[in-house]
Order: sequence, then structure tokens, then C-alpha cells
Amino acid sequence: AHAGSGFIGQQYIQILNDMTKIILDNIAFSGQKSGGISVVWKNLILAIQQYRSEDLLCLEYPKAQENICRKELSNLVVDARKPRCSFYIERRLLNPVVKQNSFFIFHSSYYRTCDNKNAINVTTVHDFTYEIFGKGVGKFFHCRQKYRAIRKSDIVVCITENTKRDLLKFLPDVDPNKIRVIYNGVSNKFYPLEFKTKSSLGKYIIFIGWRTSYKNFDLTVETIKDLDYNLVIVGAPLSEKEINYLDSKLGRNRYISFVRISDEELNELYNSAYCLAYPSEYEGFGIPVLEAQRAGCPVIAYNASSIPEIIGDTPLLLSSNSTREFQEKLFLLKDSKMRTAIVNAGFVNSKRFSWEEMGKKYIELYKELENKYNR
Repeated sequence: AHAGSGFIGQQYIQILNDMTKIILDNIAFSGQKSGGISVVWKNLILAIQQYRSEDLLCLEYPKAQENICRKELSNLVVDARKPRCSFYIERRLLNPVVKQNSFFIFHSSYYRTCDNKNAINVTTVHDFTYEIFGKGVGKFFHCRQKYRAIRKSDIVVCITENTKRDLLKFLPDVDPNKIRVIYNGVSNKFYPLEFKTKSSLGKYIIFIGWRTSYKNFDLTVETIKDLDYNLVIVGAPLSEKEINYLDSKLGRNRYISFVRISDEELNELYNSAYCLAYPSEYEGFGIPVLEAQRAGCPVIAYNASSIPEIIGDTPLLLSSNSTREFQEKLFLLKDSKMRTAIVNAGFVNSKRFSWEEMGKKYIELYKELENKYNR
């Protein structure tokens, strides 16, 4: 049994309680131990628990409890399921069976829909990274599943206007009237610390997230290699190739890597950083941008995809992937008045986003759909 969860029935159970109107497919919790989708999904569940807890049922698969975000949830009513074959096939190719005799909202955390004639399907689209940068079989199966879910769903939620534009670019046959934009939020755990001590890490730039090519990690390293900045890396463990690269460019004593840290520890890193380097060429949203702004950390980011929509008005947007322009932004922050103005603008901008607001928007959407189907 999952700690903190109430269980009902077995796989493919008959849901007897007609008051259960919102069924969430928590399959993403079993597919990753952490990540942006898990963070969004956790906060969606918390919102439903606050406003509609009596109507919520979650479908859940093995290893969900190993997910960091799932561990923060309690008091869920869960239909515990086993994959009908391999988990990969269950997640990518199969839709869950739900026996329900009246209309219900079905919302999956990872591009699955419900074939029950009473299901009102909702799909959230986070980005189109696979379409732009993916390759091979993985890209094929991801796009096949995503496009099928988008086309079948009654409502499609995009997390930014940019994601909506991308959706209509890749799937021009989809009716724009069924697309809604609901922004992600940002945690209140990020804020300026009242007493800041001088960091033992020295004057450093922080880099967060994946380091795949379009994230421009190498651009960050090349930009600071001849400057007086250290580098703090938060994300997946460094590969041997990356370690050799960093040693050759910065030297062993100028960088440090953290794999999994708490929000409290990350907040301390933001508070003491010279800036956050976020030169990614494509993002569905960019939660670290808002985390840093809430903590009073300036953000140097690339002026592309959803970033200008999220970051607000700032002189720190890069128009090109050049070390020269990146260095110019770093030098700009040496002006104390300019830095203070950027930090203050970041505080104001980050207040536009909250998990509470995101949750309310979803609850309103569910209610709208229920009214439409005479619930």
C-alpha cells in the first residue's frame, strides 16, 4: 500500500461512487523520479484536493512512490494498477480502461486519453521539444502519442502562448477553439534571504537543468572561461566527457555540481549567485527563470520560444548565441543601480505566476466542461 493513500479496488475496477468526477492519470510519477511535469502535476493535485477533494480519483502505477513530487502528496484515493505489458508500452501505446456510467473528467499526466464514451478528455501540452530536437524511434512514438491525445481531447491546455503557437504550427488541423492557455506557477519557497552570508563558492554563475545541445551549456562555459566567475551546476550527474571538458576550460577548482538538492538549498544558491545562466534556445515554460527572480537573482536568458513571455521586461535577454553578447550582459550587472533595477523588476514579474492561480484555472476549466456536459 502507498503511504498516505486510500485504495479502492483493483485494476479496471467498477467505480461505484458517481460523485467521482475527476480522474487523474498519475503515470508520469512512475516514468520519472523528478522533473518539470511531475512538479506541475503535483501542484495540480494539491489544487484539486483543496477545491474538489471529494471528486478526485487517481490512477497510479508501480514506482510512483519513488517520485520526489509524489512523496509530497497525501490522502489520495488511488486505483493502484499494474502495467498490462511492459511499462514503456503501457505509458506510450495504451490508454487506461475506466468503467464509469456517467460523465467524468479524465486528465492524464502524459498524453493518454480514455476511450470510455462518458470521458471528457483533457490534455496538457508542455512543449514541442521532441518535434524540434528529437530524433529516431523515440521521437516517432512521442509525437504519435501526443498528436493522438491532442486530436482526441475535448480540451487541450497549453502552458504558454508560445506552446499554443507551436501546436497550431505542427498540427494545423486542430481547432484553436478547444485550446486554452494556463500558465505554470512557481513555488513560494523561493524568496530573498534576510541575512546573506558570503558564499564559500566564491562569485559564481548558476546553471540549472539538462545540458543537451540546445540548452547552450557550452556557451555558458566558453563565456566565463577567461572571466572571474565560478560555475555552479544543478542537474544530472556530470559525465566523464563533461568533466574533462570543464577541467580543460575552467580547471577543477572553478566548478561544482549538485545532482539533487532541496528547494531550500536551491534558494540559498540563487540568493548568493551573481546570476542564473539560462541561454536555452527552446523552453516550454522555464520555471527556473521565475524561481531565480523570486529569490532576487538576475537571469540572463535567450530571447526565444516562451522565455520573453515568461521573464518579463529585462535588458538581459540574449539576441544571439555569442560569448561576446553574453559577456556584455554579465558586465551590465556590475552596475549596482542597474542590478537593483533588474532584481526589483524580477520580483514584480514573478508575482504574475503562482501554483494557486494555475490550480484555480484548471478547476474553472473542469467546471466549465461539467456544465457543458450537463453535470
